[in-house]
Amino acid sequence: MGRKLKALGKLAILLLAAALTSAVWFGYALYRYANKPCAVIDHQVIFAIASGEAFDPLIARLATEGFISDPFKFKLLARIKGDDKKLKAGEYNLSAAMTPNQILDVLVGGKSFLYRLTIPEGYNAKQIAAEVAAQHLGDAQAFLDLVNDPETASRLNIKAQSLEGYLFPDTYLFPKGVSALAIISKMVARFKEQFKPEWYARARELNLSVHEIVTLASIIEKETGDPAERPLISSVFHNRLKKKMRLESDPTVIFGIKDFDGNIKRSHLSTPTPYNTYIIRGLPPGPIASPGLASIEAALYPADTNFLFFVSKKDNTHHFSATIEEHRQAVRKYQLRRRRKPKS
Repeated sequence: MGRKLKALGKLAILLLAAALTSAVWFGYALYRYANKPCAVIDHQVIFAIASGEAFDPLIARLATEGFISDPFKFKLLARIKGDDKKLKAGEYNLSAAMTPNQILDVLVGGKSFLYRLTIPEGYNAKQIAAEVAAQHLGDAQAFLDLVNDPETASRLNIKAQSLEGYLFPDTYLFPKGVSALAIISKMVARFKEQFKPEWYARARELNLSVHEIVTLASIIEKETGDPAERPLISSVFHNRLKKKMRLESDPTVIFGIKDFDGNIKRSHLSTPTPYNTYIIRGLPPGPIASPGLASIEAALYPADTNFLFFVSKKDNTHHFSATIEEHRQAVRKYQLRRRRKPKS
């Protein structure tokens, strides 16, 4: 009996040793797997996880697309790390040169692939919406509907009926599936970040609201060809406002024309719209585009001039005049003469 117990004891020890050896070996193999990439070629590909996607099909896709070599070990690794229930929906840059540990870290970290959205200075909301759609970040009309919704403006603490002019021109990064409201909120937040605290006091000093400053800045933005002229153009509009003269700005007229074809006509100048500054006095009801910082600053700090007119010299610069007589001469010089056909 004693011998049998001894033999059983030895067998148990051997089995335990074998189990421990197997466990150590498997642990080492799993460790090696977790830290060894599937391939050496570092070619990044976007891998998408749908919202609510089950873990097993996701692992199968990772294997099929060549990111992992052993689905069973990957699944076991994820469960040991507690990552199997932490994977987040989104688009991720993955490569077969990444280790399983690195892949899990990316998918759990939620740092999904970001799409670059660049909005130039002077774009209006319609152009911005088109760019959003072009970058596959949403529907243009849905974006526009939110921009023009007074409740959205109120929700974002903008005292206006629309967010036209408050979508700050800059470069943004957004993940696929981002909502239109999230994009708009980010742009408005950037506007608030960039609008300096001292500018609020300056607006009050000019007896203008922030909305009026942004509106004026948007007109300056659209009228400017040479950046150095912004303060001069601003001075013309400020001088006209003080004298209660009409601003007579073509860009405002164009903004009020539905489906503008790129060719402004005399009939447009006489067509009543809320934005036709050849007819209305003072500023239009709101911005006509998103101005950049330089145009906002020019609206707040115009050059000290007595100019009331400017005309394009057809080289991205303007001739500025203080009197109607000088302005008419400049028009004849830079505009009318250039339209004459040369004699044969």
